[in-house]
Amino acid sequence: MKVILILLSFFAVNVSIYAQEAKVLKSVNDAGDVATFELDCSAQFQSLAKGLRYNITRHEFKGPELKNTYRLLLVMDGFYSKTLNKEMTISAVLNDGTTIQAKKIIEDDGFFDGACTLKIKDPQALLKADIDKVIVHADKDVVYPLSEQNKAVFKKNLANIINAK
Repeated sequence: MKVILILLSFFAVNVSIYAQEAKVLKSVNDAGDVATFELDCSAQFQSLAKGLRYNITRHEFKGPELKNTYRLLLVMDGFYSKTLNKEMTISAVLNDGTTIQAKKIIEDDGFFDGACTLKIKDPQALLKADIDKVIVHADKDVVYPLSEQNKAVFKKNLANIINAK
């Protein structure tokens, strides 16, 4: 009986994780030299933490050297902060202590619009590590801790973007 309950709970967790994966959309520019792979956010963005949504994009450039660029778009729901400085730093802190940072220029009215794009230099390293938290450094730091389930879904979505053809 215990074995059946364990199997059912394992199955339910797997179904809930895979149900949250996003489809990968592919588009190619008119010249045919740049392909874009991104998560399908037409219905809704993926959730990284409460109040923090994301999209992952890979641009594949064709030419003598096939190279890819990866970007992580973070959208903070309802986040509007009046800041004294003209820029703000957003950090994704990994479990190995590494941080991925981006500086965001503040709008002319002095408010941050809640969206920021982080460049992912090594997607394979990000796939191996976990993002523990995202910090928005403003007039006060806002910390978004990530749940284990959201980390697993993020990794699956990142792997799907990396492997998309």
